Amino acid sequence: MPVRSLRSSVLAWPDRPSVDSAARAWAIAQSKCRRDVVRIGYFGSYARDDWGVGSDLDVVVVLRSSREPFERRAAGWDTESLPVPVDLLVYTESEWQRLLADGGRFGRTLTRETLWVYPAD
Repeated sequence: MPVRSLRSSVLAWPDRPSVDSAARAWAIAQSKCRRDVVRIGYFGSYARDDWGVGSDLDVVVVLRSSREPFERRAAGWDTESLPVPVDLLVYTESEWQRLLADGGRFGRTLTRETLWVYPAD
């Protein structure tokens, strides 16, 4: 979330290095709590480095498997430690592979943009 500058009353939105560092720490913590995590990354404005005030962090998690429907999976993840709002997508390995193999625009964007933070690239 925005933080107040020590010398000003202006709020400053977290920059990319701060968000990247927080995302990496969060991903490591999640991988220790959840043994089903295969990969965690982020895409979108922070990955492209064109973020701005109000930007959220688009996070993708790939799990070995899940019994939860896709629509409900993100609800079980605590993202409060991240410094900006999070849009979380949680896929199983098979869903992830289908998404990428489909050749659709979203899959191509994820392939091109995603910065993997766990395991670290």
